[in-house]
Order: sequence, then C-alpha cells, then structure tokens
Amino acid sequence: MQNAPGTAAGRTGGKWWPLVAVTLGNFLLLVDVTIVNTALPRIADGLHASFTSLQWVMDIYALALAALLMVAGSAADLFGRRRLYVAGLTLFALASLACGLAPDAGLLVAARAVQGVGAAAMFATNTPLLMAAYQGRDRGVAFGVWGGTSGAAAAIGPVLGGVLTEYANWRAIFLVNLPLTAVAVWITLRSVRESHGDLARPGTDSVKGSPAARIDWPGAALFTACAGALTYGLMRGGERGWTERGTLVSLAGAGLALLVFVVVERRVRRPLLDLGLLRRPAFAVLMAAALLLQAAAFPYLTFVGLWVQNVLGLSPVQAGLAVTPMALTSLLVGALGGRHLQRMAPQLPVGIGLLLVGAGALLPYALLGAGSGWAALVPGLAVSGLGIGTAMPVLVSAALGAAPPQRAGMASGAVNTFRQLGYALGIALLGTVFADALHGLGPGASREAVGAGYVTGLTHIMLISGVVALVAGLLVLAVVRRGGVGADGADGGAGQAGGGERGTGADGGADAAAARTGASAGV
Repeated sequence: MQNAPGTAAGRTGGKWWPLVAVTLGNFLLLVDVTIVNTALPRIADGLHASFTSLQWVMDIYALALAALLMVAGSAADLFGRRRLYVAGLTLFALASLACGLAPDAGLLVAARAVQGVGAAAMFATNTPLLMAAYQGRDRGVAFGVWGGTSGAAAAIGPVLGGVLTEYANWRAIFLVNLPLTAVAVWITLRSVRESHGDLARPGTDSVKGSPAARIDWPGAALFTACAGALTYGLMRGGERGWTERGTLVSLAGAGLALLVFVVVERRVRRPLLDLGLLRRPAFAVLMAAALLLQAAAFPYLTFVGLWVQNVLGLSPVQAGLAVTPMALTSLLVGALGGRHLQRMAPQLPVGIGLLLVGAGALLPYALLGAGSGWAALVPGLAVSGLGIGTAMPVLVSAALGAAPPQRAGMASGAVNTFRQLGYALGIALLGTVFADALHGLGPGASREAVGAGYVTGLTHIMLISGVVALVAGLLVLAVVRRGGVGADGADGGAGQAGGGERGTGADGGADAAAARTGASAGV
C-alpha cells in the first residue's frame, strides 16, 4: 500500500476525522438503498409513474452499484483511493440533486443510475481508506464504528424516508444528501491521506501501455451488459410476456454477454473475476448464498411498503416503522453474537441464517389474509432479522477463507458484488410476480378486490423468497466445510494478502475485520 507523502490527518488535529468521513459516506450510500421504499406511493402519484418505473427506481441503483463495484476498486488502487472516494461523493451528490428535481420517472431512473455509479466508487474505497488510516487497536475501533453505521443505515432508511416524505416531500429523500455529502468531501480532503494499491506500484504488472490498461475494462463492460440485460428482460417479461420479442432479445443478450465475459476473463492477465475461484465448490456456493440471501431477505420489503400504504392506509412514517423489526433484530444479533459466530464453522451461521430467513419469509405466507393488518408481518420480519444477523457477519470472512490468499481482495469484491446483484435481480423477479397478481385490477376495482390482489401478490413473493432461502441454506450446509473455508489460518492469510490481486480495492484483512464486527448486517 502506498501512501501519499505528508499526512493530511495532521491538518485537523484529530485522528478520528478519517473515520467520520468514511462512515458518513458509507451511511449515505446504504441508506439510499432503502430510503426510497416508503416514498414509492408518493413518487408514483407525483410523477404518474407506472409500477415498472417504480421497480427501476429501486433496481437501477443496486444494479449500477453491483456492476461497477469490482472495477471501481481496481481504479481506486491505480488512481488513488481518496481521489476516487471524493469523485464518488461528488457524483453521488450531483445525481441526488438530479433525482430531487426530476420532472418525470424516466429522468428519475437515469439519475438513480448515476447515483449508483457514485455509490460504487464510495463503497469500493471504504475499507482500504480505513486500513490506510488506522493500525492496531484503533483499526478495530474504526471497523466497529463503521460496521455499526452500516447496520444502522438499514434500520433508519425506511423510517427516515417516511419522515421526509410525510413532513416535507418525497424529493427531500434525495436532496437531504447534498449537505451531508458536502461535509463528507470537506472532511475527506482535510483529513484522509491518499493511498494506492498494488496496481499503482512500479514493477508489479507486466501489462504495457497506459496505467488504465491494467484494469479489465472489457470484463467490466460485459458484466454490466449481462446484469443489465437480464434485469431488463425479467421486468419486460413480467410486463409484456415471456415470449414477446423484446423479452427474448434481452434474455438472449444477457446469455451472450455472459458467454463472452467467460471467454474474456480466461484470457486477460488481470481479470475482473478469476473464474478459477468458481471451481472451488465452497467459494462458488458462498457466492450463490450471497446472491440468494440478498434476493430472499430484502426485495419483498419494497412491495410490503406499497401494501401497507396503498391498502392499509398507513402513513409513510408508519410504513417505515412497520418493517423495522427485521433491521433491529439483525442489529441486536450482530452486536451480541458477532464474536461467537466467527468462532463457529462458517457453514453453520451462514446455512442456519439462510434457513431462518426462509422461515421468516414463509411465516407471513402462512399468516397473511385478506383482513390482515401490518402486525401479521412482525413475526416473520423478526425471524428473518435473526437469520440476517446470523449469516451476514460471517459471509464475507467465509468467502475470504475459501479463496487463495493472493485472491483475498478479489474474493471480497465478488461477494459484495453478488450481494448487490441479488438485490437487483430479486426486485426484478419478485416484481413480475407481484405485478401479475395485480393484473386485471382496473381503476374501478373495489377496495376488497385491490386488497385481495395485494395480499395474493405478497404471499406469492414470500413463498418464492422463503423457498429460495431454504434451498440456499441447505446447499451451504451440505457443501461448505471448515477444512476448506474460514479456518483461522486461511482467514489470516487472506488478511495478510489483502494488498495482492483485488477486484474491489478492498483489503482482504479489512473485509475480514468488517465481517467480524458485523459490518455486513445491512443491505
């Protein structure tokens, strides 16, 4: 790791200012995943947005974040982590302004995509900046605080979105980012040192040409094309039919992009993702677990928010409070049991956590009926939160242990990418199921018919979420073993090798530390 000469931290006279800068940016990018949930009905009314447009408002942010996370880390290693973090904050702020001023749904979706690009730059640089700023016990404290804010963001997002929507305007959920990002930029420039990764070191790469040639741009473009085409195809199929020409073209394009991505990654010297990692059964299953956990645990909350407001008549604030049992239970489990979970064989917390998430999704499936209120959701949300708090803190460190030490950074980037991709694909797929249940409900439909349609849609998507999580949990328990993942030696080696090959720029040791503090408990 190369640090710029001269410590910027000394200018402010406080060693914790870098932590403030990084945690503030991390909080903002994670809050924006869920803050929109409780504002969707008001956005639909204000912009006359269709259901598909609302899906894209939620989905495009996570999709951009997932698609660009790995390449953003490589760029940060090469061009400077502080530089990319500040650039990400600036882009995030400008996109938030555009979201807040958007006159129609199309421009809002486009601005959310740009917001996701900025978020990817911020997310990819969080942990390496903290690793460069702190050592020893201070590093542990820093990651503890950073992890706590990550979990808090998941809990606060829906409630904060409800408060701003109800007492100001839905546009305020985006405009509130402007002063906070300005503060984060100011603190970063004054207190955070510049640092680089191995890509920037002379003699560490045999690739000739410009520095940018050391980044796998073709792989990044193909991965983005595959994820985008697949998401679009899923949404279009739900809206226009699975045999419609545009749907088939999109899905075929996703398959072709994936095929070319595999060919490219096998040939480039510095691949975005070393496909050899996926030949390790434990690593491949953990990537699937990351994707399926995120797809099963969080996307259905978007449609719960629509139900409690459009059918039950809850205010935005009440709607935000209705879904907090999941986040609060997750935070509690991570805070009280995080250290104990790390001592267990990794397949147990990850696998059992997924089983609990599945059980939590199936509880509302069994309890919801046409006359149900929001309280019918509470048991399932609490059980799901228990599963999230059990599985998430171990998932990143388990992936690090399943990869060779020299691929620790790439492994951490892959697991975070698969998590965000799971959220994006979950919104797309579950949204098509939910929309199908509402198909045929015209403007003249009775309140009872609308309520029954919403409940049918919710029970269907919760059944799918529950079954997916249960299957993923059983797969983890069957395939992942301590001998091949998560052993102390493997994890330690991963941490020591964090400065090697990486796909996100995030140090392997940093991600392991973050996992141990429960930093992955949030969305």
